Amino acid sequence: MEEKREKALLVGLNITSTARKIDDIDINESMEELKELAKAAGAEVVGSLIQNKQSRDAAFYVGKGKVEEIKAYCESLEATMVVFNDELSGAHIRNIEQVVGIKVIDRTTLILDIFAQRALSKEGKLQVELAQLKYRLPRLTGMGGELSKTGAGIGARGPGEQKLELDKRNILNKAADIRRELREVKKTRETQRAQRLKSNIPIVALVGYTNAGKSTLLNELIKTHKDYEQDKEVLAKDMLFATLDVTLRKALLPSKKEFLVVDTVGFVSKLPHDLVEAFKATLEEVQYADLILHVIDATNSSYELQKKTTESVLKELGADAKPTILVYNKIDRLELDIYPKNHDDVIYVSAKKGINMDKLLGIIEDALMENTYNVTLLLPYDKGDIFSKMKEKYNVENFEYGENGITLDVNLMEEDYNIYKDYILEK
Repeated sequence: MEEKREKALLVGLNITSTARKIDDIDINESMEELKELAKAAGAEVVGSLIQNKQSRDAAFYVGKGKVEEIKAYCESLEATMVVFNDELSGAHIRNIEQVVGIKVIDRTTLILDIFAQRALSKEGKLQVELAQLKYRLPRLTGMGGELSKTGAGIGARGPGEQKLELDKRNILNKAADIRRELREVKKTRETQRAQRLKSNIPIVALVGYTNAGKSTLLNELIKTHKDYEQDKEVLAKDMLFATLDVTLRKALLPSKKEFLVVDTVGFVSKLPHDLVEAFKATLEEVQYADLILHVIDATNSSYELQKKTTESVLKELGADAKPTILVYNKIDRLELDIYPKNHDDVIYVSAKKGINMDKLLGIIEDALMENTYNVTLLLPYDKGDIFSKMKEKYNVENFEYGENGITLDVNLMEEDYNIYKDYILEK
């Protein structure tokens, strides 16, 4: 859409029957989010319509009369496409396009388009392409009938059906090729992850709704590291899905102990299931994290629903039981003193302004050190191999060579505490 700036008319359906879920996002909030998605995709939003209806129309989704109204609205606004707030079937799209006479897409197509634009890594591009193929496949169904009408007389249907089957086969073959490539990429990632886990550097994963400020928070955290360079910062823009690919960077706790920060793709309401499935491999990094920072935009009126959206995706990934700190971000945009006090697992910050970042680092350290033990070890000189392991694995700064061996202060993880407890000096 960036090559030719589209003029988009947004259309939403507000289900007014009791079938609507209590925790469904408000239609006005959802349409505002759709507007931001359209902008992120490169479109100019020229108008918005909401249809209040008890149920979806089988043929036209919002009803034939509303589609006629949409056509007139498009003509007056010179819109070049219509974007629906929900996922449409292939039949819905064809029926609506026949009436309005311009391109019709749905929310899923819009999100997939943004992901296709923003994915930078090979794996990200493959995952988006796979999701697009899975989305398109069921929407080929029924096109055979349309193709059969291109010619008259006996035998016209055959080529149409053959063309449909050929399209299906091409999509299935392409999807199989992508899955094979993704398996190879996954092997490489698993090797890299195994090396990280072997180093025993704690991993902190940033998750949350898109545009909650995860990338800005990551950029602030990595400034603590002695090897920080500005080119290690990630793109942080005030837009939906500014970054998609998983990023790992080093940061330092107040005790100078290293930890890894993992920035992940942001979530959004009605995130296409195929996209969640496709990015599960990338989001596996969350499953191996020692701590999750759930970043929430404190300025958004629907932050509770956004919080639930993120939690549901974490549950789907099997990471909902991980130790988690709720980080309410962007408090610099709020009126003073209207947010609650910080707690062990809840903190209010402004990553952009640096407000409470020192407190956040302290809370992260407390959480990561919860199952560790500050001890003094006395290692006999014939146990030099243990001393080497300690220096390799931990930040050992205080050690002395004495008459009976090497004395060192170290913060041991629980597993090492159990292995080396015979060398602990009682204080």
